[in-house]
Order: sequence, then C-alpha cells, then structure tokens
Amino acid sequence: MNGETRATPSGPFRVRQDSITGEDRVLARPSQYPLELRRRAVRMVAEVRPEYDTTWAAREAVASKLGIGTTEKLRKWIRQDQIDAGTRPGTTTEESAQIKAMKKEIAELKRANETFKAAANFFAAELDPPHTRVAFIDERRDRFGGVEPICRVLTGHDCKIAPSTYYAHHKRQQAPSARTLRDAEPRH
Repeated sequence: MNGETRATPSGPFRVRQDSITGEDRVLARPSQYPLELRRRAVRMVAEVRPEYDTTWAAREAVASKLGIGTTEKLRKWIRQDQIDAGTRPGTTTEESAQIKAMKKEIAELKRANETFKAAANFFAAELDPPHTRVAFIDERRDRFGGVEPICRVLTGHDCKIAPSTYYAHHKRQQAPSARTLRDAEPRH
C-alpha cells in the first residue's frame, strides 16, 4: 500500500492511512547516506582520533571531509556501531529490524482479527449465501484495506470467497443476465 507525498513544515514526507485506526502515519524517509559511507565514516573517526585533541574534533573533521550534514549524525552512527559490536548497551540494528517486523506482523494480525470478528457477527444470523459475503465486503472494504485482504482473511477462516466472486457479483448487478431479467418479469 503506497502512501502519498505531502509537504509539511519540516519537508516532504510520505504519508499512509493506517488501515486499522484510519489515522495518517508518516512513513520513514530512506537515509540519504548509503550504508557503506556510514561504515567508512565510523572507521575513519577511529583511525584519525589520535591526531585530534578531542573525539568531537575528529568527528567534525571526518564529517566535513565526507560531506556529512552534521557531526551529531556521525556521533549517532558511531554509537550505533558500538551497540552493534556489543561494547555499548542498547538495541542493535538487527534487534530494531526484528522489532519493526514484529510490529508490522502484529498490525496485520490485528487487522485480520478485526476482519474476522466483524465477519463472525455479520454471518451469525444468516445462512451465509455469497451475496451476504459480498455485502459484508462492501461495508468494510475501505476500513480493512480493500477486497483482497478481506477475502484472504475470510477464506483462511473457512468462509470462502474469492475476489473474482466479489467482482463477478457486482458485474451481474450492473448488467443482469437475460435469464435473470426474464425471471424478474411478472407471470400471467
């Protein structure tokens, strides 16, 4: 699900609407500095540190040579490198990636759970013909991220409906078959 780009006071950001809460969420901006440049900068600070009176001066010189926007950014890269190496306490880059992946999975599971709960309530009172499932999807497709995610969750819980069935139903409603029209005519 792609987000739209919006201008904000602090610059253009990609924004996406959260499928569960409906709130706008700012998507992370990719780093303007490649990973190899960041690693090189950290190594250079370690190499040139003895040539300067302070660590800050060494960082400032390396940041200037490599065109890194601020010395503070370089300090954070060094701190993260120390955490990743195990010489400083904190959350490693790998752990951060795992946490991010788990949060994404949790959000997907919450959405699937909400879809299933809504489906269970909707189908509880009916025998559940396909048109009932189509009506269910119509009522909730904007809230749960479209037709396909809802069909996937319903099918995964033995309430089978394919997206093609949904779309075919709507096509039949727009242009009924000759037999449907003939059956709808009053009989004399």
